[in-house]
Amino acid sequence: MSKKIDVRADRIMRALLRAGDISVQELVEQIGTSAPSIRRDLARLEKRGLVLRTHGGATLVEQLLYEPFRHDTSFQARELRMADEKRRIGLAASELIAEKETIGLTAGTTSTQIGRSLRHRRGISVITNALNIGMELCNQPAIKTTLTGGSLAWAWTFALAGQPALNTLRDVYLDKAFISVTGFDLERGVTTLETEEATVSLAMLRQAREVIVVADSSKIGHVSPALICPISAIHVLVTDSAVPVDVVKALKAKGIKVVIA
Repeated sequence: MSKKIDVRADRIMRALLRAGDISVQELVEQIGTSAPSIRRDLARLEKRGLVLRTHGGATLVEQLLYEPFRHDTSFQARELRMADEKRRIGLAASELIAEKETIGLTAGTTSTQIGRSLRHRRGISVITNALNIGMELCNQPAIKTTLTGGSLAWAWTFALAGQPALNTLRDVYLDKAFISVTGFDLERGVTTLETEEATVSLAMLRQAREVIVVADSSKIGHVSPALICPISAIHVLVTDSAVPVDVVKALKAKGIKVVIA
């Protein structure tokens, strides 16, 4: 595939990741090429399992691996809560990842969006304790994906935890760790719901050169039961535009970069 086609495909995927679905005409206007070229690009992306062509456009592939959960109300609630913000955060976080980097992704709905935003990329190694992220990436040979192993410690979870997960993380070094959280408070720190999951997140961030928390604005100021780390342990927060201004100022004063998606 030529460099020009690669660049165009990347721009198409970014547009789809922002919007969810898009028309050929919208892509023509955004990318500045002809409709036949866009249709050929979409056909190539469909063959790679990344998009589904529709009448007059395309949409992101709906992952069949989630079908057994579709009628579970708790799964639906997690999936739909702040869905647009999480999609934008996932895309913004993915743009912090360079080719040839090794990254860690903890389990979580926002980190899942990061994994989804990487599916068209090349030359990235991903280590994750999330079964669903492993499944999202498993048919993309240009991305090396490693699952930590471990136990499913509670019902309706994709998160692997326990000693096998910790053993895997002990033996790797990461360029960047992306930590999905349920609480982010300036005083109480970065938190999540389950102690076992917090332990895995802590093990991952300890192995990383750069620690990036991904959290939509509803998590800011919230404190969950299990502490992952203090605010001082992180380098970057990726969040959405509803984050309070005083929180952004306080984080920047601490030397923490804030990316608004």
